[in-house]
Amino acid sequence: GNFHFIISQSFDSPEQVARYEKLMDEVKTLVVDKYDGSLKAEHGTGRNMAPFVKYEWGERAYGFMKAVKELFDPKGLLNPGVIFNEDPHCHLKHFKPMPLTNAHVDKCIECGFCEVNCLTCGFSLSSRQRIVIQREISRLKKLSDTESSERLKTLQKQYKYLGNATCAGDGLCSMSCPMGINVGDLTHDIRQANLPEKSIGYKTGDFVANHFAETKSALRPVLYLANMAHNMLGDKVMSSIGQGLHQIGVPLWTPSMPKPYYPHRIQQHEESLKVVYFPSCINQTMGTAKDSPDQTPLIDKTVALLQKAGYEVIFPENMKNLCCGTIWESKGMMDIADQKSAELEAALYKASNGGKYPVLCDQSPCLHRMREVMTQVKLYEPVEFIYTFLKDKLVFSPIDEPIAVHITCSMRKMNLGNMLVDLARLCSTKVIVPEEVGCCGFAGDRGFTYPEVNAYALRKLKPQIEKAGVKTGYSNSRTCEIGLTTNAGIPYISIVYLVDKCTTSKNKCHEQPA
Repeated sequence: GNFHFIISQSFDSPEQVARYEKLMDEVKTLVVDKYDGSLKAEHGTGRNMAPFVKYEWGERAYGFMKAVKELFDPKGLLNPGVIFNEDPHCHLKHFKPMPLTNAHVDKCIECGFCEVNCLTCGFSLSSRQRIVIQREISRLKKLSDTESSERLKTLQKQYKYLGNATCAGDGLCSMSCPMGINVGDLTHDIRQANLPEKSIGYKTGDFVANHFAETKSALRPVLYLANMAHNMLGDKVMSSIGQGLHQIGVPLWTPSMPKPYYPHRIQQHEESLKVVYFPSCINQTMGTAKDSPDQTPLIDKTVALLQKAGYEVIFPENMKNLCCGTIWESKGMMDIADQKSAELEAALYKASNGGKYPVLCDQSPCLHRMREVMTQVKLYEPVEFIYTFLKDKLVFSPIDEPIAVHITCSMRKMNLGNMLVDLARLCSTKVIVPEEVGCCGFAGDRGFTYPEVNAYALRKLKPQIEKAGVKTGYSNSRTCEIGLTTNAGIPYISIVYLVDKCTTSKNKCHEQPA
């Protein structure tokens, strides 16, 4: 066998290097002498093991290996000194600097396992590369020579787009990292450092938090005017106008942009089963897109489905001012995010009769943050609530047509991806889960300002949709659905619409008139 180990020591002093040398000598003795094992496994030899190759294999085998190497590389051009090195101390020289840079990522050994889940790997920087560059920035900050100073300025300037702006902060990198490192946490810390309390950005965020209802009200006329222009000018003209405005810093408009949602009184029915429903601020502001196959706003559709299953729906008080805080968290304004979360939890606790009733939020990213910071209420996102509480109260009649489902990042982190697929299969005989499509890259509002990230993340989606003949896709996040619709060429809507379409109530008195 072989012996795997991870060390977290420094190499910046002779004492630390001597400590490491002693460790390697003891590993050599333990593995080779005591157990007749292998010093090297699937990763090959490398400079760290080069001084011990002859010791492990003996003079004769070492000679054979060296002769083969010389046949292929007589001039010693390929990886010189990596496997065959006559310096017995080569493993104690030229250490790669691994300076501390951020507590969230300092344990990273730069193995690259995270990159399979990083949506910008191959586009801007991968999660591993973000850590590498931040370590180099931290190292350069400690130096004072002119060359280091210039290199530091260059890296900091380039990182603004390649490292910060294009990071979705979705945290999927942590799911394949052996250490569970979330580079999104690093990104949030960097954004927080860039927004001190007296900055314009922070003051704007604070103003919006304290005037949230007014901000949403101001957005609705903008969505209304954009929708009116879309109806009059069509997709191509509006897309051209949107691209032009985006060049001067206006968030990108796409044909999948929704109409506004205007709050209105929803008729309620008193029932023994009760659920607190908190529509996300996104769904309190945005209605359906122009080409959506169902023009019923999601809030109304969700209430209708809950009532069909025999539930009385309770809305929290002062709902127009409430938010989970994700908006501010993504910008690095953690204190404001926590303030909004606390306000929401207090309202939900009251509405749920001291935590007695379950709480449903219709946006999975919002629900994920709520679960991270709230402890007084029982929280559910739509798929989980439907599958747990409504499945036995509804009759499912699956449709015989292909549908696509997109598992959001937050659903993956909450281990609800399989439940989404299982629920979709109750509704359709042909459920497509596109391959190699992870995070959609929309990242809340970032898809409006950096649409190229969204397009890159979903570059493999449309061919699979077309091949399968899918006409409608379903997901669990309004903003993700905007990006999916834009890049897939078909409308993506909430899974709630599919469930409502394919179900009737087991209790006929709960059926709603058409």
